[in-house]
Amino acid sequence: MNKLNSVLAEALKEAKPSDEETKKINSSLKKFLESLRKGLKKSKMNAEVFVGGSFAKNTLVKKARYDVDVYVRFSKEYKGKDLALLAEKAMKVMKLKNVEKVHGSRDYFKVNVEPWFYFEVVPVLSVSNPKNAENITDLSYYHVKYINRKIINSRILEGIMLAKLFCKANGVYGAESHIKGFSGYSLELLVYHYKSFEKFLKAIAKSKEDKIIIDTEKHYKNKNQIMMDMNSSKLESPIILVDPTYRQRNALATLSYKTFEKFKRAAAEFLRNPRIESFRPQKVDFAEIERLAKQKKEEFLHLKISTKMQRGAIAGSKLLKFYNFVGKEIMRHFEIKDKGFFYNDEQSAECYFILKKKDKEILRGPPTEKKNEVSRFRKKHKKTFSKSGIIYAEEKLSGNAKDFAKKWKNKNKKLISEMYISEVEIIK
Repeated sequence: MNKLNSVLAEALKEAKPSDEETKKINSSLKKFLESLRKGLKKSKMNAEVFVGGSFAKNTLVKKARYDVDVYVRFSKEYKGKDLALLAEKAMKVMKLKNVEKVHGSRDYFKVNVEPWFYFEVVPVLSVSNPKNAENITDLSYYHVKYINRKIINSRILEGIMLAKLFCKANGVYGAESHIKGFSGYSLELLVYHYKSFEKFLKAIAKSKEDKIIIDTEKHYKNKNQIMMDMNSSKLESPIILVDPTYRQRNALATLSYKTFEKFKRAAAEFLRNPRIESFRPQKVDFAEIERLAKQKKEEFLHLKISTKMQRGAIAGSKLLKFYNFVGKEIMRHFEIKDKGFFYNDEQSAECYFILKKKDKEILRGPPTEKKNEVSRFRKKHKKTFSKSGIIYAEEKLSGNAKDFAKKWKNKNKKLISEMYISEVEIIK
């Protein structure tokens, strides 16, 4: 226990932003909010401004580049309107520089202040009932109010910071499609529910339930009612976390079983052997992965893939989609023993595949009833056979993984471009 407490105390020091950073952010934020409110007033728009995210909830974790969420909450009279367009109009009045429009389910804006700090201006609709929300971001106002009202205990606030740092370090932080992990809001709810970071880790690591069901505010009578009442699409994740501000929402609906198991292993390992390294992102040692593959007489394929799409969720999802597609192509010639995908939060990712070559490939041909097509297929392939009315060809496979990757890359340049990938580099 002494070792655990010692590690947590050290991690907490690393988790907290410095007083100087906090002061600078507060100073810039005050000026920005004043300017934004003036811009809205001059544009004659009925909207209020509020600060959200980790900064507003006092759960901001130290990082290389900070972001502060600023929400423009438009009156319900704007329901059905393009809120991003309205927000953009107000921001033009402010004559801001370094503004980047970010595309998503609803567009928002990134306002760069310093190399280490930026604002995210998010347009939302004011709704009195969460069920009337047009976008998930419309609920952010209620999320901030709930957390600030409920979480006033410094131990829980510190536990949330530790949870965020731990999840970031272990690659399970973020609800984006390329991660399918824990959002900041979900971690705030979980640590609040379990009353501390340690109890949260222990509960998840020791759980043997198929689904962990959490309803902190007891919106439902029992777990069965949750499973019956909530939309089935919201019940597919390993944790059903009823949003305290909206009973029909699972705050962890996007959490995948793969990410959950990754977190569970990391939690169990940390509890077994508390180390400060569990809170620090570990650089992937590709050379070591290759060395271990060679020991088992398996092939190692290391790729760097790039896109020109907008960094963040959009770039990450395009890169992940391509990685998964390449994996399926590789499986035609190789058995995949292990693989990994590592997005750098910019416009590129690195991935690897540990492979064992197959001896042959089975190619599907036309139905046997199509005589002319069958004849052409047989001329093209030396060894063919029929099964269930379909003709197949058996081809011997040659070449190593890198040869396969080079040929596939050259043959599929158009397809690669259509998948929004600008470069595929085969690392030697």
